[in-house]
Amino acid sequence: MNAASSKRALICGSVAFDTIMVFPDRFKAHILPDKIHMLNVSFLVPQLRREFGGCAGNIAYNLRLLGDVGYPMATVGRDFEPYREWMQRMGIPLDHIRVIAEEHTAQAFITTDLDDNQITAFHPGAMQLSHLNSVMQARDITIGIVAPDGKEGMLQHAAQFRAAGIPFIFDPGQGLPMFSSEELRRFIEQADWVAVNEYEWQLLQDRTGLSARDVVREVRALVVTRGAEGSVIYTRDAEIRIPAAKPRAIVDPTGCGDAYRAGLLHGLLHGLDWETTGRIASLLGAIKIESRGTQNHTFSRAELETRYKESFGVALDAP
Repeated sequence: MNAASSKRALICGSVAFDTIMVFPDRFKAHILPDKIHMLNVSFLVPQLRREFGGCAGNIAYNLRLLGDVGYPMATVGRDFEPYREWMQRMGIPLDHIRVIAEEHTAQAFITTDLDDNQITAFHPGAMQLSHLNSVMQARDITIGIVAPDGKEGMLQHAAQFRAAGIPFIFDPGQGLPMFSSEELRRFIEQADWVAVNEYEWQLLQDRTGLSARDVVREVRALVVTRGAEGSVIYTRDAEIRIPAAKPRAIVDPTGCGDAYRAGLLHGLLHGLDWETTGRIASLLGAIKIESRGTQNHTFSRAELETRYKESFGVALDAP
């Protein structure tokens, strides 16, 4: 890609290990409905892989592919060393990664069956202490994002971005149910942009009673992703529909949302219009879905430009 931009993004969110197992059968064949109150099952999982994940790690990885500098701000545990080595190899800054020696790094244990049903156990570990990091510790930050993380950390980091005058994206993700209506409204008042998927947008509306028009009275844009149906960017002046870029294969959707958000940050860092920004974000999601794991895909600038023209019929005329 092009040389890294001098503009810096601060990515407040989780850094986690994803342990992914495949059960070569169907859960329903081993769970007796009339015995659900005394469930005791064991699944043999001959396939297992461990991936580097977490929203902050994934977003920073995708930003690096785009040639930008994303600084993840996260709390990790005593088992972080393999992830540290990976970040160093990828050129992802470690300046704001805090090791909590008494904890494990956040970890998700995901078992998938032949019907693509999943059973997941998540251990937050050091992520619960994300509030020990402060936005004020970072220097020369152009833009920020508050992505899923420990609850107290998300609340504090949003307030700190606002106090520091740093524009930021509020990306509640799977952490949205943790917050009350009042807390969600406060996030929206503090943020400059809000990014959610379609399910999260419905939940946000149900919890706060806010419409898209209400939200964009407070922020510059509301971005709602809709999977294969593309995404919609609501601003005070327009409703911009972004088509989904077509993937060459559908392998693993995990991390597509984080890839999309990296595209948003890239566009905002470089002052791109919303249509171009949304298309880049959409294309990153399509590229990601073609690979297993959240940080195993890669592309060059030339490949990105080729895929952009193939997907949208116009040339990518942007940094």
